[in-house]
Amino acid sequence: MKLFGPALAGTVLVAGLALAVSGQEAPDRLAYRDQAVVAHGAELYGAYCAACHGADLSGEPGWRTRDARGYLPAPPHDETGHTWHHPDEQLFAIVKIGTEALVGGGYKSNMAGFGDVMSDEDIRAVLAYIKSTWPRTIVQRHDEMNAAFDKAN
Repeated sequence: MKLFGPALAGTVLVAGLALAVSGQEAPDRLAYRDQAVVAHGAELYGAYCAACHGADLSGEPGWRTRDARGYLPAPPHDETGHTWHHPDEQLFAIVKIGTEALVGGGYKSNMAGFGDVMSDEDIRAVLAYIKSTWPRTIVQRHDEMNAAFDKAN
């Protein structure tokens, strides 16, 4: 079960391995239509994510260009970013253990893991909130990608 392809830092990670690092099974699909979950996720996003990714999910300027230390600024989580290009399992793992820990191989990222401060349910709620803000066409593409990921794995 591939979680990432070789395009990401030349590393192929296995879903079971990546999630074993986090100590969790693959997450349930995001409840982006559940208003209570989305509202909870919005609160958590404001508390833990907005400082870097923007209260409006717009990310930091120049998010595609590494800084002098080799780090990328925080990407947007709206439809202009690449969040929706990743299956739920990968998004969950990034938030849970952080990008550097997940990718490995010396990959540099300021995205720390939040598994020590948010429960798995909270992480899924944040991701549900983010997904709830996307246009219908992007949500549909993300759902199709999740279905293809599930079928392949």
